[in-house]
Amino acid sequence: MRLVQVTIPSGKRQTILDTLDDEDVDYVVADETSGREYAAVAYFPLPTNAVEPILDSLREAGLGDDAITVVVEANTVISRRFEQLQERYAEERDEDRIAREELTAAAEGLAPSLQTYVIMTIVSALIATAGLLLDSPAVVVGSMVIAPLVGPAMAASVGTVVNDQELFSRGVRLQVGGLVLAVITAALFAIFVRYTNLIAPLADVTTVPEIRERVAPDFLSLVVAVGAGVAGVVSLTSGVSTALVGVMIAVALIPPAATVGIGLAWGAPLVTLGSGVLLLVNVLSINLAALVVLWYTGYRPEHWFSQGAARNATLKRIATLAVAIVVLSAFLGAVTYDSYSRATTTGELQDDASHEVQAFNETVDFRVTLLDVQVEHTNTALFQRPERLVVTIGVPPGESVAGLRQAIDERVDETAGRDINTEVRYIATETE
Repeated sequence: MRLVQVTIPSGKRQTILDTLDDEDVDYVVADETSGREYAAVAYFPLPTNAVEPILDSLREAGLGDDAITVVVEANTVISRRFEQLQERYAEERDEDRIAREELTAAAEGLAPSLQTYVIMTIVSALIATAGLLLDSPAVVVGSMVIAPLVGPAMAASVGTVVNDQELFSRGVRLQVGGLVLAVITAALFAIFVRYTNLIAPLADVTTVPEIRERVAPDFLSLVVAVGAGVAGVVSLTSGVSTALVGVMIAVALIPPAATVGIGLAWGAPLVTLGSGVLLLVNVLSINLAALVVLWYTGYRPEHWFSQGAARNATLKRIATLAVAIVVLSAFLGAVTYDSYSRATTTGELQDDASHEVQAFNETVDFRVTLLDVQVEHTNTALFQRPERLVVTIGVPPGESVAGLRQAIDERVDETAGRDINTEVRYIATETE
């Protein structure tokens, strides 16, 4: 619920009040005695989703842009006419949908001052870098909580659909500047950590699980980013707190930015490339999802003659973002295919070991048991290949096994199409 206050221009009092009567809106009018060009001030409660259409009707009735309009949240409204108005708009519009003016104000409020934004971005990047190098998920999550990245993403999208070029430009500048600042901060801090030995020496940073998982992004990463963008817009348009959604957006941006910086500090081009692609895909996907949802929910500029320009700008930016994501998705597709191939090959090698054990049991008068099969891959950040197979087999006490390791090795080499080091471990087992 909202309480709206509007100043009524001289000569427009009766027309404005007639419009409110036509809309069945309860109102209170106070005469304006300041000697300015306003004749009165009207106060009236509205359901949240009724604010935008009622204000549009008042503008058509003569409420100009120079009139002062204040919209504040109302906790309780007791009025029979208000309840009827609420029921009417509940059937026509989404109950939680806030007005265009509120949306713009909310987006502007989410984009903090430059000084605050810079400080919070630097601090979150430092914490994220420390958390990644320490392999501490808790510390990485902490960096996301304080990251101020939700505001610029929402500001750019809202600025596009309502044709507010200044809001759009500010959102884009803050996004680009913030991510560049985060990468530079992470790189400088990682260099300091590396050469002052604040952590145990790392010859290969991809051995750290928290870093490794952000080096080889697949299409699931795209789902996370799109989901974050949709959630951000839904929370913004419904007037719900965006704090938790801001954490979700930071999940998609801050750790990858910090990983890019770490890759630069360690001179690891694959780390920088993989996490850099992830960062770009995420930021583009968040903006694309936000734009699409905002336009789909019906937000448009205030003036009808601005709607064409806003529509063209929105479609162009959606097309640009989509093309960029498709291009970058080639990398995600390659990683996804590699993950699929690796999982498929691992399953085939495990099946090979199982089949050879079964075949061996058919040639002897005792029975061995396949206990475990582990497939180890090359230690590369991307495009890993099977390198070593470790098979654990249970053997009855006093029995000897000959030829099984060689049979398994020959079969898995043929399946993998390369030489794989096969190790078979025998454990004495007793059965009742």
